[in-house]
Amino acid sequence: MAEPKTAKRDALIDIEKKAQKLWEENKAFEVDAPTIEEYADIKTIHQAHPKFLSTTAYPYLNGRLHLGHGFTVSKIEFATGYQRLQGKRALFPLGWHCTGMPIRACADKLAREMEMFGKDYVVPEETETPQIEKLNLQETERVDPTKIVAKKGKVVAKATGLKYQFQIMEQVGVPRNEIHKFADPQHWLTYFPPIATSDTKKIGYKIDFRRSFITTDANPYYDAFIRWQFNKLRALNKVKYGLRYTIYSPKDGQPCMDHDRSSGEGVGPQDYTCIKLKVVEFSPETQATLAGNKDIEGKKIFMVAATLRPETMYGQTNCFVGVDIKYGIFKTHKSDELFLMTERAARNMAFQNLSPSNGEVSKVADLVGRQLIGTQVKAPLCTYPSVYVLPMDGVLATKGTGVVTSVPSDSPDDYAAVMDLKKKPDYYKVQPEWIVPFEPIPIINTPTYGNLAAPTICAQMKIASQKDKTQLALAKDAVYKDGFYNGVMVIGDFAGKPVQEAKPEIRKQLIEAGEAVPYNEPENLVMSRSGEECVVALMDQWYLDYGEAEWRAQAEECLKNMNVYTEETRNAFEKNLAWLNQWACARSYGLGTRLPWDHNFLVESLSDSTIYMAYYTIAALLQGGSVDGSVPGPLGIRAEQMTDQAFEYVFADGPLPTDSDIPQASLEKLRREFEYFYPLDVRTTGKELISNHLTFTIYNHVALFPKKYWPVSFRANGHLLLNGDKMAKSTGNFLGLAEAVEKYGADATRLALADAGDSGEDANFEDVTANACILKLYTLMEWIQETLAAKDTFRKTGRDAYNFYDRVFESHMNKLINQAEADYEATFYREAVKSAFYELMAARDFYREACALMEIPMNHDLIMRYMEVQTLLISPIVSHWSEHIWGNVLGKEGLVVNARWPKAGPVDETVLQEIEYLRRQLANVRATETQALKKKKKGKTDVFEPFKPKKITILLAAKFPEWQEASIAVLHGAYQPDNKDKLFDDDKVKKELAAKGLMKDKKVMPFLHDLKKKAAEQGPSVFSRTLSFNETEVLESHSEYLRRILGYETLTLVKSDEVASLPEFAEDDYVRAAEQSVPGQPTFVVKNI
Repeated sequence: MAEPKTAKRDALIDIEKKAQKLWEENKAFEVDAPTIEEYADIKTIHQAHPKFLSTTAYPYLNGRLHLGHGFTVSKIEFATGYQRLQGKRALFPLGWHCTGMPIRACADKLAREMEMFGKDYVVPEETETPQIEKLNLQETERVDPTKIVAKKGKVVAKATGLKYQFQIMEQVGVPRNEIHKFADPQHWLTYFPPIATSDTKKIGYKIDFRRSFITTDANPYYDAFIRWQFNKLRALNKVKYGLRYTIYSPKDGQPCMDHDRSSGEGVGPQDYTCIKLKVVEFSPETQATLAGNKDIEGKKIFMVAATLRPETMYGQTNCFVGVDIKYGIFKTHKSDELFLMTERAARNMAFQNLSPSNGEVSKVADLVGRQLIGTQVKAPLCTYPSVYVLPMDGVLATKGTGVVTSVPSDSPDDYAAVMDLKKKPDYYKVQPEWIVPFEPIPIINTPTYGNLAAPTICAQMKIASQKDKTQLALAKDAVYKDGFYNGVMVIGDFAGKPVQEAKPEIRKQLIEAGEAVPYNEPENLVMSRSGEECVVALMDQWYLDYGEAEWRAQAEECLKNMNVYTEETRNAFEKNLAWLNQWACARSYGLGTRLPWDHNFLVESLSDSTIYMAYYTIAALLQGGSVDGSVPGPLGIRAEQMTDQAFEYVFADGPLPTDSDIPQASLEKLRREFEYFYPLDVRTTGKELISNHLTFTIYNHVALFPKKYWPVSFRANGHLLLNGDKMAKSTGNFLGLAEAVEKYGADATRLALADAGDSGEDANFEDVTANACILKLYTLMEWIQETLAAKDTFRKTGRDAYNFYDRVFESHMNKLINQAEADYEATFYREAVKSAFYELMAARDFYREACALMEIPMNHDLIMRYMEVQTLLISPIVSHWSEHIWGNVLGKEGLVVNARWPKAGPVDETVLQEIEYLRRQLANVRATETQALKKKKKGKTDVFEPFKPKKITILLAAKFPEWQEASIAVLHGAYQPDNKDKLFDDDKVKKELAAKGLMKDKKVMPFLHDLKKKAAEQGPSVFSRTLSFNETEVLESHSEYLRRILGYETLTLVKSDEVASLPEFAEDDYVRAAEQSVPGQPTFVVKNI
């Protein structure tokens, strides 16, 4: 019977299950601090008992874990395995996040649908019931049941086939007769955590599950922990209450924070100055439309334009609208004033105290942009008494108010549009008197572009029209930066002041004069998980005062001392700390912990997830392995006993609590766990969380904990692509974590995740790589088993009797042990796979092939050492396979996850250079053969036939040509290593070359040009061209190896300077080859016999 195609994978999976059972039985990943009895002195405990605490963002449990989760978690998982090999107590805990809106929103939808269709969700008269794939929830998952694309009605039905929330739950794999249970949000908190735990065990994560927990007040211990956090923050005046702008969901009736959004994560409010352009006279068409409208009679009407540059309002020459944009006239907070703008802007203003009442959008008239062309308005600060409304191509209804002030002196876009209108007034249907008399007004002087920046840069960049979008974008960026950072006002009350100083003053002046209002809107589109476009609201709310000067300084100090692994990540943190400010920390809807002092509000999901890494350290003692805290831990402490004073004692070196009856011995055990494992050694998560979660984590740690407990390092990774494309359930390019394990096995999945990439750029998990990993692991396992069976045939000689190939293999192994260690330390796991797996196997392959070629048995001790080293080096990544090889094949005592990193012996760089030299010569001979074959293609008769008996002559040079030696000496004398801007004194080089007569030699300058490039990359070592070994001796010693591996009958070594005196080498082929030979780069002549 033929072996099934999946036999190798299935064999590996069987090994993995046995390894997981072994780890479970041995409680391999349960890690505790040394007890006080074992080691009392906390000051020296880490020298005696080194530790490593690593965490990743706890997943939000509204569904199954996917491969993207696996990629981020793998960075911690591999680090944990490596640090265990280094002899550290490496703790990897993982909890489950349930705080926020998504679960509650979906539960409420299910409740509404149950009211509509009954407990069994029977939809009456469904003409097209979507075919729901019956999926086993224990095996796979393709849908996040809380994420619903914001589409409506028939559109959503056609796009997804899933019209209702219960259908989404069914597709996840929940049987229809159980879906009704999910109308209770608490059911989600008991249903998904066990599945997530199972999935992480299947892939072999080294998690201490005693420390797992869920968030929200469903877990009384974690609830008490968050209450301590916020009570302390409030006591430190970090939590405040007051009016502030925030992204807001009118449908949900509360702020919409990052984790509450289906799109727009990281988007904040954009602060504009809304300029009030008073209508002097509407265009005739608008007048006709508004005739008889009682709502506008006796009212002042303002076209309101949102601008980021209030300081430029002195230079207004007109106002722009989009001809096809729909506008409205709306009531405002002032009974005698009406605003003309888009309805989208009016909706935002309705929540910013700018409408008749909060949330009220009261429109009194509808207009279209083209109707407004020719309207005359009075613009605040404008030099001209009044200006006109004109058309512009680039006005957006989705940005600002749809009304745009025009400042052609300082806005390249405005200048280009104005010039188009002046050139073609008839085409744009404008009267010349509306545009021709209005020339740009100098308002800001800049060192680069003068006092008419926009006209100047448009001329320089040859921008001819407002359709030159790419050029205009570059011009805008250049002009705005130069104006803001270097510009000086030349007009108005603030003439002579730098723009940076004048801008806020001019804004303040406009608002106080009633000529402008502050206006905010989302920077980009934000959709709530309830399917609504969000607005910005000005509201009283509890907020964390991020950005406050003293607090920010502490956060910056912490960041300065942290390892963030890449400059890109550090720059992102610094940029975020520079702009981040007040953050709403409470909501009224969802799941979570109640604000201790105001139970009407819940702590939002990005605010209760900033210091939970500390909670991991004590969770096992409090919760006893129950994720919801329903079972007290081994200390028997009840949740209500964990008062703020108790937490302060444990986490902040506080005094013994006076309001808790927890025994002092128990409190000391809690404190020991925390002070041993803290500070956090590394935190890994996606780079998108730098802007919120990771920065918040820094802020909260510096506020709540003594400096000695501030985090040590953060590692940010990119997203995971699947086969080169974005993972998305909607496209089917998606893979659940458990699904990947079922498809490839745990170790092949882990190996492919490690090979996917390490930088902040998006990584790529490839199906072909994962399948190749299956074959490589199985083949290596077979080789080890076969080699052990034949070990008695190996050569048993000591190290003092090693031959050349033994020494090469030993040095390769030792060097790769060091390299793999450096790769793991740097968290470069793709590089670790390369050094610890692929290159180590390549070293073995070379050794066994060389021994076979030379008919020498392999060395027993070296091969046994290789198998041990190979198993250990790759074990942090390929843990199950390594466990099997370690115990069942090699017969080692104990678990490989508890073993120690192998010690590297001496590395003989000389033999490694020699073997690298020989490998280069092999490649050079192949190139020579290829060149010889080209003669055959050209029809020459005396051609080389590689498959016929052949001979090879190697021509060796004893020294470099004199012109090269002289040129190198000149360049070395002009080398200036301390001058990074000018590494060589070129004038000196030319002068000395001329003096030596070398400038006439055409070979010299190209040679020196290449040498300069090498010097810039490699340093002064390029000037020393002495080989570390005797080239002739190496070739003579290994001529038989070269002859055999290349397949030649004879191999002859000849010194290039002796060719002319040897009659047998008088042919032109030999003479030319001898002339080209230099030390380290011999040449070859190949011929048939």
